[in-house]
Amino acid sequence: MDHWETADGVVELPDGRRVRGTGLRRPRGDVPLPDLAVYLQGRDPEFADREYRWVRWRDFRLPDSTEEALAALREAHVRAESERVEIACGGGVGRTGTALSVLAIMSGVAPDDAVAWVRAHYHRRAVETRAQRRWIAEVAASARA
Repeated sequence: MDHWETADGVVELPDGRRVRGTGLRRPRGDVPLPDLAVYLQGRDPEFADREYRWVRWRDFRLPDSTEEALAALREAHVRAESERVEIACGGGVGRTGTALSVLAIMSGVAPDDAVAWVRAHYHRRAVETRAQRRWIAEVAASARA
């Protein structure tokens, strides 16, 4: 049974798209594989069983390339309209929450409200550092374009 809609970490964005946030260190259980995953890791996770985009993004830091991160998140946002999309880092909180904040902005959340929105709808500690909050504000204009 494909229970993606009710799987742990699935967030419905304001525009109706659904995205699953998770941590790669969390057990997957019987959650179906995504059609597209965006993995925010220091190293390529090298999964052979799924389509994914790897964004080099070390723990507690910012992505090495804002351009690559935004391209992967734009693709995730578009594909989430009709496909299962997953966003994940190691623990599923800081980097994942930061990426979900950008997706929330793409979906219509005001940039100043994005972190609070993700904390209310995904994880209460999402977006762990001041630098991550600043990065969300810096990319907000590009995310809305």
